[in-house]
Amino acid sequence: MNLLLAFLQSVPPVVPDTSVVELFQKGAVCLLIGALVGIERERSQDEHRMLFAGIRTFPLIALLGFLSAVLGHAAGTWTLGVFASGFLALVVVSYFHEARDGSHGATSEVAAIIVFLLGVLVQYEFYAVSIASAVVLTLFLTVKGPLQKLVARVQPEDMYATLKFAIITAIVLPLLPDTTFGPLDVLNPRQIWYMVVLIAGISFLGYVTVKILGPKRGLTLTGLTGGLVSSTAVTLSFSQKSKEAPDLAKTFASSIVLACSIMFPRILIEIAVVNPSLLAYIWPHIAILTASGVTASLVLLLGKKKDTITDVELKNPFELMTALKFGLVFALIIFVSKAAQIYLGDGGVYLAAGLSGLTDVDAITLSMANLSKGAMSESTATVAILIAAVVNTAVKAGIAWSLGAAALRRYTLPGFGLVLLTGLVLIFVLLLA
Repeated sequence: MNLLLAFLQSVPPVVPDTSVVELFQKGAVCLLIGALVGIERERSQDEHRMLFAGIRTFPLIALLGFLSAVLGHAAGTWTLGVFASGFLALVVVSYFHEARDGSHGATSEVAAIIVFLLGVLVQYEFYAVSIASAVVLTLFLTVKGPLQKLVARVQPEDMYATLKFAIITAIVLPLLPDTTFGPLDVLNPRQIWYMVVLIAGISFLGYVTVKILGPKRGLTLTGLTGGLVSSTAVTLSFSQKSKEAPDLAKTFASSIVLACSIMFPRILIEIAVVNPSLLAYIWPHIAILTASGVTASLVLLLGKKKDTITDVELKNPFELMTALKFGLVFALIIFVSKAAQIYLGDGGVYLAAGLSGLTDVDAITLSMANLSKGAMSESTATVAILIAAVVNTAVKAGIAWSLGAAALRRYTLPGFGLVLLTGLVLIFVLLLA
């Protein structure tokens, strides 16, 4: 026994080569990336057509890319070029063989080339890029149906509006001076157009969502998605429709309050992009305001008689004139807000915020987010944004009250009342702090 122990102690411990372990780990990542894409391709295959690559082939393609990169690192980059060229030739030959009848797309073939490249990237330790790219690739492969529906619902005027906006932005934005000017030194042409692009982009995401979901949706879903684009448009439309169907007044009221509550998370997105430090200060207050609106909407939703499908006419947020008008409004508000702060103090800022809230919340939100980077305190900016949000909510409550059926007034009053009361309490608490 002693001899055995002595022998075992004399044998050096076997320590695995770290480079070999690392290679196995990288290979495992490649297999997982390939499997993610392969599962999606296998699931979506046409039973009447031979699949180019599926759950087995895509992991092997990722592994091929990885091993090609390993050999390229060991024997020279020409080795990687040889394997990449050979694989590309295989894909091209396979595509032309399958596409002879003209009915075969190239999605799987392109996905295979991307997976090969992701395997190469893993070898060079671009893990985050490889994994994120695999997820995005799988997402695009999965949403084929919704994307096709979206394309079918895109109108020519949508394309023209988006293209004009993109051209103006791509050509004009680099030419705009990135410097402030004016009496108060707060107007920056490039920054103003950046804000226009930001607001149009946020609204466009909601607009695309509405297009994907289709022209006929339930009232609640219409309120939710329509609120991403324009809660004012939802309020106007549903208030008028409540006169045509007064028995659905409770559901209309719930959808209106919900659409108007979407304005509050939208404020957080805008602030997060422009001034993250202000976001850390304001988000609890906006979260409370959002919770009050969603709660009021859910309470109204309970016990509804029935739902129906409806639509709200929404304009493309990339309409050039709409964007230019917002740019002018934003420039005016940031100038007025700065002047009010200098000559009237915080009270002047609050007055400007209240007046701005009569028509729009986005412009004053961006103005306060910009000004709070400098001399304005985060507390003052938060109060101003809350005032604008409360005033804007009151305006929409007035629209529902004046244009809606009598039953709609009965339901929207407590719903909007809860939101307004919550906002006023938050403002009062901040002013006393």
